[in-house]
Amino acid sequence: MTRSLDRVLVFSWLVILGLGAVMVASASVAISSTLLVKHGVYLALSLLGFLGVLMVPLDWWRQGHRLALLVSVLLCSAVLIPGIGVEVNGARRWIGLGAFSIQAAEVCKLLLLVYLAGYLARFHEELTDQALVLFRPLAMLMLPAGLLLLQPDFGTVVVVMTVSVALLFVAGARLRHFLLLVAMGASALAALAVLQPYRMQRLVSFLNPWEYAFSSGYQLTQALIAFGRGEIFGLGLGEGIQKLFYLPEAHNDFIFAVIAEELGLVGALLLIALFAILIIRIFRVGRAALLEGNYFGGYLAYGVGLMLGIQCLVNLGVNTGILPTKGLTLPFVSYGGNSLIVSCAMIGLVLRLQMERAHRD
Repeated sequence: MTRSLDRVLVFSWLVILGLGAVMVASASVAISSTLLVKHGVYLALSLLGFLGVLMVPLDWWRQGHRLALLVSVLLCSAVLIPGIGVEVNGARRWIGLGAFSIQAAEVCKLLLLVYLAGYLARFHEELTDQALVLFRPLAMLMLPAGLLLLQPDFGTVVVVMTVSVALLFVAGARLRHFLLLVAMGASALAALAVLQPYRMQRLVSFLNPWEYAFSSGYQLTQALIAFGRGEIFGLGLGEGIQKLFYLPEAHNDFIFAVIAEELGLVGALLLIALFAILIIRIFRVGRAALLEGNYFGGYLAYGVGLMLGIQCLVNLGVNTGILPTKGLTLPFVSYGGNSLIVSCAMIGLVLRLQMERAHRD
């Protein structure tokens, strides 16, 4: 089995996982020691999930791609039902299962990728010539996207729709259709941002965070201070100050700021390089599958690479003040069980594709 796996891909993924565990330990030191224990449990479950997905034939996912869309809708609906969905800080995004909870949005990312890959595999020949074939999957995604907005989870909707449009372009959508989709999507997201006062306030504080340094811009200004303190080589692992109750969500959404403070520009660039290597290798697996005529596997691998890459870019953009604040984790690095498990499952899908290709050879 190991001979058929991309060793560079696996190595970069495992190094990112290891760095994430170390930085979660550092970022959560002032909060609770139990967070590191929980993260260790999540990491173990993620690796088990990865191995489980690795053992499942891709044809099983292909045959069930329509069911994946249905399950994603059911999950997004379930979190909105009182008694099933758990509300935290005004958001209803989790399904409580005792000691563990399922975040519907994270599972839906994986399921919607499976649906899109299955759809594009069936209609890849008609995609170039028939506009209806191009717009139909996006219309199908409107239902889970609307349910996600009701939670509310604007960040996940942005990532899922961006990945969907990009994947359609990879599958062969005409440039004029692609540009039309981009314009429509940008207009819709802009309207959603303007219509919600709290989202509009995020945009205002994002443009000038220092003016709102003690209100809506507090999190971003504290992150920027962390970047400034880290300079080139950082303060040293564990020596950061911003994680000591200055920077909210230091172990989660803003863990990249802690990395920049403690490991400096060098450490931050190293992490970005590891992500770049990982995503490029995933794209290579997808491209090879498409060249062999395995359209489901190829589009699925491209979807995984796009999903991880875009979420990574959004998280880094938020941490550095390039993008407005969004509640999105840094894949494989941030604390959080659902995100970690689903992200590792995505890697399992890519490596399963590579195993099946090697077996056919």
